[in-house]
Amino acid sequence: MSLTNKNILLGIGGGIAAYKSAELVRRLKDCGANVRVVMSQGAQAFITPLTLQALSGHPVATDLLDPAAEAAMGHIELARWADLVIIAPATANLLARVNAGMADELITTSCLATDAPVVVCPAMNQQMYQNQATQDNLQQLQDKGITVWGPGIGSQACGETGPGRLLEADEITQRANDFFSPKLLEKINILLTAGPTREAIDPVRYISNHSSGKMGFALAKAAYDLGANVTLVSGPVNLNTPQGITRIDVDSAAQMQAAVMEQINEQDIFIGCAAVADYRVTEVADNKIKKTTDADTMTLKLIKNPDILASVSQLKNKPFTVGFAAETQDVIHYAKEKLIRKNLDMIAANDVSQAELGFNADNNALCVLWHEGQHMLPATDKYTLAKQLLSLIAQRRRNGST
Repeated sequence: MSLTNKNILLGIGGGIAAYKSAELVRRLKDCGANVRVVMSQGAQAFITPLTLQALSGHPVATDLLDPAAEAAMGHIELARWADLVIIAPATANLLARVNAGMADELITTSCLATDAPVVVCPAMNQQMYQNQATQDNLQQLQDKGITVWGPGIGSQACGETGPGRLLEADEITQRANDFFSPKLLEKINILLTAGPTREAIDPVRYISNHSSGKMGFALAKAAYDLGANVTLVSGPVNLNTPQGITRIDVDSAAQMQAAVMEQINEQDIFIGCAAVADYRVTEVADNKIKKTTDADTMTLKLIKNPDILASVSQLKNKPFTVGFAAETQDVIHYAKEKLIRKNLDMIAANDVSQAELGFNADNNALCVLWHEGQHMLPATDKYTLAKQLLSLIAQRRRNGST
């Protein structure tokens, strides 16, 4: 097992989901890990240190300065001991304090003092999770190299339903096991496109679409976490670059195609996740087109944009090529047609007519098709979905695309 003899420091925040930490300790130990537990004061209101001590086989640390620890600095000892730090549950308050770099209690101080990877597993009321302050903290934590697992979606202790549930112990354990496993895409070169394109009408106007780029950026991060060398060609989006990713920014479809074709010969896998505009204006006005009082309409003459996916798939030595199909009706029918017409190895189709999925949403669901089969990936957060899709891609690429 990948967790055999790995030292995992589990930080437990003060939320109702703290009760799940007992099962998490058991699961981690069943996989061979050595587990030490640190608890916030709030966590002790939900589950006792004695329970965690009995399950982990080690005293539970609750105080920043521990007279029983060497030199009374238990946070330093634990930080040096850990191969991986997991904070579960990570409450909104705890996420904010870790992001701020506070060192006023044991969990946050251990995060500052360790050189081991740190993972946070958010757990809170769905409205608290979706609050912009929490989203900003999560984004900034990821920018600093901290990994986020979850949250899950479903019913909550408060009676509400939505994102904010702590992942189940089995899933966190599996992710920890995967963390130490040989990387699925080790040394594989992956080129991705993400976001929309903008096709200029004049110096102040353009044609575009509602793509936020979140799915493509999730794929980039997941691919990097799975060991790949990732290059991301992105249209204009309001997203930070995931750690370890080479990013190339473009505006138009023509610029995106040029960037892709410049990189493509070095790639093993190409994933076209961008929502590329199908058409562009034949002639972009040099100056702003003025509204006139004698005309209620304006006519634009459009011409087809280059087909980036087709350009890649027609190469003699093409990489394993994956497309996306964002549809509002007959999703599988149109995806199959696109798979064949563009000579793709695989296509991931999603129904963007559902407000809670697809464009601008944090969650998505995909129907993944290849020439002799298909597989449904149910709704979940886009990072989890990205890892599932990449696993399918790796499997199909290994077994042959036809």
